[in-house]
Amino acid sequence: MNIKKTVIISLALFIWTACENNNTTSPDSEPNSFWVFVANEGISYSSDESNNVPGSISMIDENNNITNIENIGITVQSLEVYNNKLFVIVTDDHKIIIYNIDSDGITFENEILTNSSMPREMVIINDKIYFTNLETQDIKIFDIINNELEESTISINGRPEDIIFDGTYIWISIPELSGSDGNQGTKVAQIDPNTNLLIDYIEVGKGPTQLTEFNNSIFISRTYYEYEGVDDNGWWINPQIHHGTSKISDIIDIKPYGTGSACGGSILSYNNQVYRSFEGGIAPIKDNLDIDELGRLGNYQQDQVYHVEIINDNIWFCITNWLDINLVNVVNSNGQEIASYNVGIGPGDLAYWKKSE
Repeated sequence: MNIKKTVIISLALFIWTACENNNTTSPDSEPNSFWVFVANEGISYSSDESNNVPGSISMIDENNNITNIENIGITVQSLEVYNNKLFVIVTDDHKIIIYNIDSDGITFENEILTNSSMPREMVIINDKIYFTNLETQDIKIFDIINNELEESTISINGRPEDIIFDGTYIWISIPELSGSDGNQGTKVAQIDPNTNLLIDYIEVGKGPTQLTEFNNSIFISRTYYEYEGVDDNGWWINPQIHHGTSKISDIIDIKPYGTGSACGGSILSYNNQVYRSFEGGIAPIKDNLDIDELGRLGNYQQDQVYHVEIINDNIWFCITNWLDINLVNVVNSNGQEIASYNVGIGPGDLAYWKKSE
């Protein structure tokens, strides 16, 4: 989910179960009570435009059937389920797509344009979607009940990325100060949703990317690049990737992991602990923010682990090489893989819907 990819490749073609955007249903007649939705980014910004592939949505039902909706748009970044609706952010088409959900599938309802803002991530609070925007460097608010964007926005110093709600405050990561700067930002923003006012910027170290809340603390995964300069073509000279984790509580803890650690960006709470992606799986974080390597769950190729989430007490790994490997793999609490699904190119976000009793 999380970083736009520039990939120069020759694409392998797949045959998918494809359905029209305005009416997509399960291909199987067996009763279905839930869906797992997968946002597949697709490929954008390849130096060879013929290699670009529009993003898609994959839908996994309780009978392990997979339905794919192709040609959603450029960079299908994130999605959320709320009150039998699916909200999908398409970053480089600057829009949010709304679908209605039932046990048979989804049907198109509406499309909201965000005024060339490059929307990224969202959180839904009391019938309102708060979503981050790279280009306009703000938080915009969509009123679900009135079906309209609110005129007021919340300005952010930098390019906001992840956004979460801890029950009291909204928290926003700001990895970039300017486009493609290698995540030189160092702050997380805190917002009061009752007033929509920015309360504070909190220093957490370079490259804050993803956020999670656990035991009244905010945990932040950090990824950033150091480089010696920029060449005439705009490429970084001798770049090195760095990782770390930070924690906001009564005090601010900042833990660097250096350049040798094989970390990803995902951070999440699971089994009453905080985990972050590490060496092709997820590993618990100790009280001092060190990684408990022996507690790792999952065993995949680290550079193919793009995103991780918890659904129904299982660990869902989004795996991609941006070519012929595009999987969602499910691992249980013992580290055993219990399911694997072929999905669209660049799976990067997940959302879960369950039929009401």
